[in-house]
Amino acid sequence: MSLVDFDGYAACTVFTGGCNFRCPFCHNGPLVLGVGALEEYSQDEIFAYLKKRAGVLEGVVITGGEPTLQKDLDVFIAKVKELGYKVKLDSNGTAPAVLQNLIDKGLVDYIAMDIKSSKEGYPVATGVPFDSKIEESVKILLQGKVPYEFRTTLVHGLINEYDIRQMAKWVKGAQKFVFQRFVDREGCIERGLQEMDKATALRYVKIFAEEGINAVLRNYD
Repeated sequence: MSLVDFDGYAACTVFTGGCNFRCPFCHNGPLVLGVGALEEYSQDEIFAYLKKRAGVLEGVVITGGEPTLQKDLDVFIAKVKELGYKVKLDSNGTAPAVLQNLIDKGLVDYIAMDIKSSKEGYPVATGVPFDSKIEESVKILLQGKVPYEFRTTLVHGLINEYDIRQMAKWVKGAQKFVFQRFVDREGCIERGLQEMDKATALRYVKIFAEEGINAVLRNYD
């Protein structure tokens, strides 16, 4: 149970294994690198949990790894929705067709999409080249057919002011943008990375404000 992962709702989180990125700062390294060694839950177990807690929990957050890699994601979410839950999806935006399908079917109530860096900075931030499909996902969310946020984890040395300025132009018109504080901890794919100081993070918020984007800090308090 979580009161912080889905704003306004008491929620539980379903973690999916596997990801097509290798972000060194990822907090869920085992979900990316060690999927076969992780404990798995059957759908029967998950839905038994959700049915038992109906009325206490209000939302389900589906995260990863990268959830859009799951071939039956829409079927799974439809079953969650049948139980009366709100659904939030976390995604890296590399599967715009999946996002569009979920939005068109009314299966998601909120989408949080990661913007890892400027387009030029993606190889450093994610370990893989920039995929133009991410641009398609940004355009889909900017249409505003479902509530959403874009978010970036601020890691010293992996993202800089140039990247921030390019990102602000890229997502101009966004409803909400979140700068997340990085914390080096067990589970990160690469240890020893450094967080961005709050003063710099606040400067980035102002850069986004210059483009008319409502940017906020998360976990900097």
